[in-house]
This record gives sequence, C-alpha cells and structure tokens, in this order.
Amino acid sequence: MSINPTPLRIYGVPMDLGQQRRGVDMGPSAIRYAGLQKRLEQIGLTVSDGGNISAPGIEEVPDMPTDGRMRHARAIAAVCQNIHNTMLDTIRARERAIFLGGDHSIALGSISAALCRAEKVGVIWVDTHGDFNTPETTPSGNVHGMVVAALMGRCPPPLQIGERQLRPDQIVMIGIRDLDAEERIALRDSGIKVMTMRDVDEAGMANVVRAALRILGNVDSIHVSFDMDSLDPSVAPGVGTPVSGGLTIREAHLLMEMLADDGRVCSLDLVEVNPILDDRNRTAEVAVELAASLFGQRIL
Repeated sequence: MSINPTPLRIYGVPMDLGQQRRGVDMGPSAIRYAGLQKRLEQIGLTVSDGGNISAPGIEEVPDMPTDGRMRHARAIAAVCQNIHNTMLDTIRARERAIFLGGDHSIALGSISAALCRAEKVGVIWVDTHGDFNTPETTPSGNVHGMVVAALMGRCPPPLQIGERQLRPDQIVMIGIRDLDAEERIALRDSGIKVMTMRDVDEAGMANVVRAALRILGNVDSIHVSFDMDSLDPSVAPGVGTPVSGGLTIREAHLLMEMLADDGRVCSLDLVEVNPILDDRNRTAEVAVELAASLFGQRIL
C-alpha cells in the first residue's frame, strides 16, 4: 500500500497531572530527541512540528476540594480543551496529527475532537489498563485512569470535553491486562469490545487486529491511542505503571503495520513515556519506530 500523502503535524503535551509518578511531562522531549520527525520524513511523509500545548507543572496546581476524587481535574480539563481545539484546527487544515504525552489523560482532548473528524469515527485503545474508572470506583483519584469513562460521559464535569460522547461500539481495546476490581465489572458491562493479552496470546495479534477492524468496519477514520505501558517492560522500561506480560516488539509493530494497511488512521496519541525511569531513551526510541510503522514504514 502506498504512503498516505496527507500532511502530518506533531504536538507535544508535557503534562503529568493525571497521575502521581513524576517524569512523563518530559516524554514529548524524549520522543522528539529520539528523532520522530526525521524518522517520519525518511519514509516520505510531509511532517511539521506544532510545538507544545502548554500544561502547568504539578507544583502550580494544588489539590482543590471541589475536584472531589478526580485529582487536578480542572487543570487537566483546561489543558485538554486546548488539545481539543488544536485537533479541530488540524482537521480543518486536512492534516493528520500525533499528540505526544504526557500521561494518558491528554486523550480526553484528542479523542473528543477526533470524534468530529468524520461522521463515523473509531478508536483503537492500546493499553495495559482500561482507564474506565469513575470518581466512585477509582482507588487513586488519578484522572489518567478515567479517560475512557469520561469520554463516554460517565464522569462529571469538568471531565467532559467537546460535544460528542464516545459510544461503546466506537472503541476497541487491545492489550488489556491490569484492571481494578470495580473497573473490571463496569468494563465487562459497558459493551466495549476488549481484547485482553490472553486474546492476543490465544488468537495471535493478526487475528486480534482483523477482529478489531471488522468491529470498526463502518467507520470513516480511526484514532489510535497508544500507551507505551502496553508493551512488556523488557521492551519499554521507561513507563510509570509497568506490568509484566505485555506486548512484544513484533506484536506491536504488526498491530501498527496492519492499521497502516487499513488506511483509515488519521491521528495518534503516544503517551506515558517516562525518561526518568528509562534506559538510555530506549522507550522513546521504540515509540518512534512504532509511529513509523503506523504511518507507512514497510520492511519491503
């Protein structure tokens, strides 16, 4: 399949407000340092860097009682509204977009806007975690664990961005292997198709991706939200919440290559790279290679 000539724009979101382990705010710099733009240009893409979307440091955002069990919710919502508006600008400019995290709460902004790209939009959520907690079920209050629930309207303001809510039939999760007890029940009852690591082990990644694309067969565009902790820690050590038993490097590349073959991917989140915990920027380098596979890199 030929490479999609649609221009691609990169944005960084150096935010770590959605969780409590410091360092992911440096993720955008680490991925850029690993050569993301150059790598994408080498495969024939027209790429520009839109710079960073401003995010306050955690020291600037004290916990507020009105945030309830959603730590830093108002500050996160303000950043995500800017992400939302930025994504809408790329849609109007007929560009594709990559958003570099930062923690996974940035997807509140990117996905809420991606839902406006076409009449029918799908989301591929690649993650260790379901991020389907609500303020009532969360054990931590961390907003990065509530993103999908919030996108579906299950969390109160301010964690409701944009005018369109995500429907269960619009999202497929791949690589899930670590859920909280109440989150597991809610996700099981949600109607979302969840492909766990057991599904990957039993069926193989190729069959899992084919099934996901069949489920999203009627959508016009796809947003991929890729948490680097979906990979096994032996592949990607520089993440804040590593869980053993994750995707291998070849499983992740095959996923991205098959999504590229499908031709409907218009936007990507690459999140949760934590350089403080990494080994010589290894995780950021893997992120760059996976982005290249998603946007057209081929072996032959």
